[in-house]
Amino acid sequence: MARVLHVTFDMRIGGTEMVIKNIIEGSDLAKSPMSIFCIESPIGPWGKSLKAEGVPIEAVKRKPGFDISIVKTLRRHIIEKEIDVIHCHQYTPWVYGALASIFTKAHVVFTEHGRFYPDKKSYKRKIINPILAQCTSKITSISEATKQALVEFEYLPSNLIYVVYNGIIPKVKDIQNREKLRQELSISDDTILLGTIARFDPIKNHRMMLHAFKRVTLHNSNVKLVMVGDGDERRNIELLIKELQLENNVILIGYKENASLFIDAMDLFLLSSLSEGTSMTLLEAMVLETPCVVTDAGGNAEIIQHEEVGFVTPNGDADAFSKAIITLIDNPCLLERMKDNCLPRFNAFFHANIMNKHYSAIYEELGRHG
Repeated sequence: MARVLHVTFDMRIGGTEMVIKNIIEGSDLAKSPMSIFCIESPIGPWGKSLKAEGVPIEAVKRKPGFDISIVKTLRRHIIEKEIDVIHCHQYTPWVYGALASIFTKAHVVFTEHGRFYPDKKSYKRKIINPILAQCTSKITSISEATKQALVEFEYLPSNLIYVVYNGIIPKVKDIQNREKLRQELSISDDTILLGTIARFDPIKNHRMMLHAFKRVTLHNSNVKLVMVGDGDERRNIELLIKELQLENNVILIGYKENASLFIDAMDLFLLSSLSEGTSMTLLEAMVLETPCVVTDAGGNAEIIQHEEVGFVTPNGDADAFSKAIITLIDNPCLLERMKDNCLPRFNAFFHANIMNKHYSAIYEELGRHG
């Protein structure tokens, strides 16, 4: 029996946090008891819900810069709770987790969930990361693209990095919810609804999406775009919508805790990011049988099999992005074929059970060598 401690920033609503939540909720906790250590607080809504379900969660408040007190607190926690495996999610939690594990029995697993854009090298990390790797039993990445970034920018050896794709718990497309949402949004049955779910951040490149969408509306006026999310870029997005005269075609929903419910109403899902790991919203779109048009960023092309469940276009290319959308809305049979391909591909690669089996095997292996 391996006692597993997940070390992360916090448990707010996000992709990394969803992975942790799915691992815990999909695991046999009697076989591998799991807990969470957050290096930042508050723990967030998912942290509260897991805590209410009986999952032990401890959180500290990280000071600016490198906070040595977290290493001490985490090491004490590891020893007192007799932790066998420390699963560190993202780089900074890995630094604290790896250092805290020294002189304890705990094995360290480091999972990289995504990269910044543009990615860059650091000579400090060239020195530190190989040392941290010596304290680490397993390194995983959520896509081949992320793995290559770890090799190129983090100086970690390729042969030590394993790809474990993110997985989610499947949902069923809700036809009644589709009808309800489209009615609330004043969208008729024959209107083609494109949609995206992403925080309003420059890295998501909503500007390119809007320029591409403008070209789509010039080709077909009976099309709308719903954008679910919020963030610092909202004002710039609003100004661009006005500049492109898209006020009657774009609907800004704002932040929604259950944002994936809006996928039910969409005919086509869009993701225009400059950088991605394994996008959870793409997995949610796929499980709800919604074809996607995405940029060739990070793991997008590994999820969306080009011309099978959607189109992958060159990063930052509004012309290619718009042409891909137009191709699908002009070819209902092609769109329908892609819909039919979504669920089989999801079940083959991105079901939460597949991800959980990979991590459970890692935990069991390391637990035996405790």
